[in-house]
Amino acid sequence: MQNIMYLGLVSFFSDISAEMVYPLIPLYLVSSFGATPVIVGIIEGIAESMASLLKVFSGYFTDKYQKKKPIAFCGYAMGLFYKLALLFAASWVGILLARIIDRIGKGIRTAPRDVLLSESADKNSMGQAFGIHKALDMAGSALGILIAYLLLVNAQGNFNYKKLFLISIVPMIIGLIALLLVKEKTESTQTKLREPFWNGMKKLDGKLKLYLLIVFIFTLGNSSNTFLLLRAKSIGFSDTNVVLLYLVYNFSAAILSFPFGKLSDKVGRKNVLVAGYIVFASVYFGFAFATNATTLVISFIFYGFYTALISGTERAMIAEISPPALKGTMLGLHATLVGVALLPASIIAGALWNVFGAVAPFSFGASLSLFAALLLIRYL
Repeated sequence: MQNIMYLGLVSFFSDISAEMVYPLIPLYLVSSFGATPVIVGIIEGIAESMASLLKVFSGYFTDKYQKKKPIAFCGYAMGLFYKLALLFAASWVGILLARIIDRIGKGIRTAPRDVLLSESADKNSMGQAFGIHKALDMAGSALGILIAYLLLVNAQGNFNYKKLFLISIVPMIIGLIALLLVKEKTESTQTKLREPFWNGMKKLDGKLKLYLLIVFIFTLGNSSNTFLLLRAKSIGFSDTNVVLLYLVYNFSAAILSFPFGKLSDKVGRKNVLVAGYIVFASVYFGFAFATNATTLVISFIFYGFYTALISGTERAMIAEISPPALKGTMLGLHATLVGVALLPASIIAGALWNVFGAVAPFSFGASLSLFAALLLIRYL
């Protein structure tokens, strides 16, 4: 449990740092560089997809060399370089490069961190362990967003984005210190010969392959969260209130991640995942047809429900059904598929928005989510 709490604190502080910045990036792009929704979508899609290619290989090398903690540390340390790149960015291309650095760091750290979590959890409480981690992760996000909101309000229309980028370095450093306290379990069979990557893929259980395919289909409709923020702005929310809405979402997810993770231990991962996809579809239809502030606020709250239902549960499920020698690889492959799908998802969302308006991308995402839920119910 001590390891789980330390890993949770690492994510807590690193997410404070990340979310002080993330919800302001689309606002910064629009106000400082005149970016359009398509450019915002391209930036997020390219950054997520390019970096996500690293996740499966990070997981593979985690399995091969059993150096989970050092690999995770390198990934988290990339957050420092991300903030420096933001400070020196002079165009939207500079922001794109900064986002790529940030996502590369996430690509490196995700799989080894999740393996550390799974190895620190009891077999019958895997969902609870991932739920605790996700709760601390989202609590850090909520606090980071609250800090950004308070700074934005106090700026009174003269906000200094670069000052915020500089301040956000401090919690990142605290997170790295917390990671040093994590104890890594080592295998006595580290010298065991491991099969080449693709040979391992051929031997995977068919249901695991099917689930990864369903995740990919679902993600094609789950575009970057920046579109949710742009949607709020299009309805008439001010920049400060847009950040406050994002805080509401993170707070909702932080409160519910632990109980929903524990619920998945009792009722089964599949049931919780199906519920998550259905909630997502409802939320995206809410974003699509929202005409007033109340509908949008409710949608952001229930978007937190979706995140709490899905995030910890799917990682716990993959950790359980993956072959022990490929646990890191499978967790990394899952993250890679999500990231790769995000590029076409974000570009499609931006294009649909430009051509047909805001209703189209959210309706598209909701429809794919319902389709993914049906596949889960029927085949898994």
